[in-house]
Amino acid sequence: MRIQLIWAQDKYGGIGKKGKLPWHVSDDLKNFKKITKNHTIIMGRLTWESLPFKPLPNRRNIVLSSKKFIDTESYTSTEKCIKNLHTDNIKTIFVIGGSSVYKEFFELATDLHITLINQQVDGIDCFFPKSLDHIKKHFKLFFQKKLNREANYMHFKKDG
Repeated sequence: MRIQLIWAQDKYGGIGKKGKLPWHVSDDLKNFKKITKNHTIIMGRLTWESLPFKPLPNRRNIVLSSKKFIDTESYTSTEKCIKNLHTDNIKTIFVIGGSSVYKEFFELATDLHITLINQQVDGIDCFFPKSLDHIKKHFKLFFQKKLNREANYMHFKKDG
């Protein structure tokens, strides 16, 4: 199974502000939709609660949380989630946040999809758990493109 993490961050690794994205970059959201459409996405409770509409359409939405959810598929353990996805013969999953879920899946990741946001936002209080320097030591840049003047997309693959 390919475990892919996808997120947008500023140059300091900031990914969230008060439970929401700190910016609205339309081209990044379109790229996210294109990449994750028709796949399984996994997120934590806070990410689920921050979604403007639930579930995200054309994707299997899964929430990882310490409590079970009634209104969506959810798991209380990463191991059980992965085991069930293997049983369902799922080939690719996308982890979409937040920070603790990224941390949980980072060592298992085969691919990283990062959009670097060229904006300075005050009050960012949530960060990706690994630095870009760390990522570049353990993953190889596979593809990159400029989405617009505010956003640069990079796809990294596991080194080795």
